[in-house]
Amino acid sequence: MATIDRIREIRRTLHENPELGGEEWATSTLIQEELQKVGISFKTGFAKTGVLGVIEGGSKGGTVALRADIDALPILEKTAIDFKSKVDGKMHACGHDAHTSMLLGTAFKLQEMKDQLSGRVLLIFQPNEETSPIGGARPMMEDGLFDEFQPDVIFGQHVWPDLPVGQIGVRDKEMMGASDTLSFTITGAGGHASMPHQGKDAIVIAAEFISSLQSIVSRNVNPLESAVITIGTINGGYRYNVIADQVVLKGTVRTYSKKAKETVKRRLENLVKGFEIAYEVEIDFDYVDGYGATINTPKWAELVRGSAAQLYGDDALPVLDPSMAGEDFSRFLEKVPGAFYWLGCSKEDVEQPKPLHDPEFFFEEAALEIGVETMTKVTVNALNILKK
Repeated sequence: MATIDRIREIRRTLHENPELGGEEWATSTLIQEELQKVGISFKTGFAKTGVLGVIEGGSKGGTVALRADIDALPILEKTAIDFKSKVDGKMHACGHDAHTSMLLGTAFKLQEMKDQLSGRVLLIFQPNEETSPIGGARPMMEDGLFDEFQPDVIFGQHVWPDLPVGQIGVRDKEMMGASDTLSFTITGAGGHASMPHQGKDAIVIAAEFISSLQSIVSRNVNPLESAVITIGTINGGYRYNVIADQVVLKGTVRTYSKKAKETVKRRLENLVKGFEIAYEVEIDFDYVDGYGATINTPKWAELVRGSAAQLYGDDALPVLDPSMAGEDFSRFLEKVPGAFYWLGCSKEDVEQPKPLHDPEFFFEEAALEIGVETMTKVTVNALNILKK
């Protein structure tokens, strides 16, 4: 069976059998079996279901790490594909099935040419990417992922529906944003809807509070930097004629720079204090640091760019903006220089492809071979640089 056919088969098997973060036992077993078939040594036990494969080149050199995430999402799939999820309420809606199969495909190719490689390749199959703020990158490193082999550089790729098949997206620095979470519990005083003066209406206060949040970015963050504050859920109240005594707001903060993040955090704290005094209520504020911003090392981003151009020409490298979406790969980049890049996965003629995390997200399988070829070329080129 041709390598690309085997990769496609693996991807479809994974897609039909999605496992959430912390549950990826069958996925982990499949990865181990595939590595074993081609004689790639591996270790397990990293963040429970994580796997580390190791390919030793024919001569000494540097160490390149490649990462793929392996977990699915708690989403009911609504596509019409023949190999749709067999598990109700679980779906590979973020392309991790493709990431895993493409890293295995890259491993197959590198294993075939290992005698010509100078150095070592680490194959990181990471669980729990979707479970921010815990994630899987940090637990894998805490479990000794790099104790024996410390990489000189690390690369990761992510399927990207905003780009058509054949396009590779990479930036020198900011690639994806920090993703922190917010929670506010506003506690006022309840009462009868006809007598609002006897209570402290938590819903009215919450409405004012949400409106005030918007001025933090527009009037406190440097306009040349980026920040987003979004309240995603509002819960409170009992019935139409009762003044709500409590409302819970939950949301997220997205930033690239640490300075912008600290500005937002400080202003949130001050706003909470001000509202407590002004409205005579209590507000319990919880700010949880999630994944950091994914910041590429320019040297290694340029290597990705050059590698893709070697394969597909300069037209395959669009000029693109970074995304505010969060990514656990950022924690690897905090420890090891490297680059994260996007792999186009939509058909050219699709005007509005379904986004990641959508129940109808669709991955065009023609991107599988491009992903494998790109990651292989990136690895070989990086090892050649490191041996000099």
